[in-house]
Amino acid sequence: MKTYKTFIVVALAAISVPALAQNYPVRPVRAIIAFPAGSGTDVIGRIVTQKVSEYWGQQVVADNRGGAGGSIASAIVAKANPDGYTLLINSSAHAVNPSFYAKLPYDTLKDFVDIGLIAIQANVLIVPNGAPFKSLQEFLKAARAKPGSLNFAFAGVGSGTHLNNVKFAMDANARFTDVAYKGSGEAILDVIGGRVDAYFSPISAGIGYIQGGKVRALAISTAKRSAQLPNVPTIAESGVPGFDYALWFGLWAPAGTPAAVVGKISKDFTRALEDKPTLDKATTLGNEFNIMTPPVFSKFVRQQVQEFAKVVKAAGINPQ
Repeated sequence: MKTYKTFIVVALAAISVPALAQNYPVRPVRAIIAFPAGSGTDVIGRIVTQKVSEYWGQQVVADNRGGAGGSIASAIVAKANPDGYTLLINSSAHAVNPSFYAKLPYDTLKDFVDIGLIAIQANVLIVPNGAPFKSLQEFLKAARAKPGSLNFAFAGVGSGTHLNNVKFAMDANARFTDVAYKGSGEAILDVIGGRVDAYFSPISAGIGYIQGGKVRALAISTAKRSAQLPNVPTIAESGVPGFDYALWFGLWAPAGTPAAVVGKISKDFTRALEDKPTLDKATTLGNEFNIMTPPVFSKFVRQQVQEFAKVVKAAGINPQ
């Protein structure tokens, strides 16, 4: 009798997981966004989750939890119930943080299920309209003449914009005074106001201000120019040969989330990224796409953790 009961329990469990995925979600899903409203992570996250909400017939509630380079949001999701109703949308900062922080309240590689890459995006170096430099060459000339005299904003320790600063200063042989912000929104406003000298803004967060004439764009961080800002040269074109840095955004769930549910989430987010109106809207903001299955994305994340660790070490940064 005991064996028979055990068989029933196991059989019901085997049936319940696919059934759970088939019915998922039956209530609103909470998407923890690792940076504040107006950030590149927030902008692309809301575009995609809005479409997924339509597919699911359930609201995907965006919950911005910025701070500590995205690690506050990651910690919330790592401790959440692994049922598919709490997801993480973070930037490449998720893979940077293990190198920037001596101790995180979670394990980046063990406490999450890697679901998929949402988008890849260049950063654009912006300065105030009233700044004396009209090109990256002039900006670097001023920085090298008085090392540390120019203030460089970044969106939190360990964020993608922070590492962009680190790599740029190292490759350009220049020194800046870094100023931390909670997210792109605050940093851009201080560039506009002339309270900070420069910021590597995700294109999606800064393009409206650039096109509106609120700030001046000096250079693009990736190896090729942006289709949305074709007249802005790359950093590599502007005196720092070989420079190439891209920001990326991904989707995670807590470790232990049923594979069938992860598969459903992956399938529907991929569907959203293939939807033409959604794709067009995201592309207009400077996003590019390379859809990955969960196993491929998991391999990508691990490679990125190793690559960022090399950059941080080469820059001589001690974990905080």
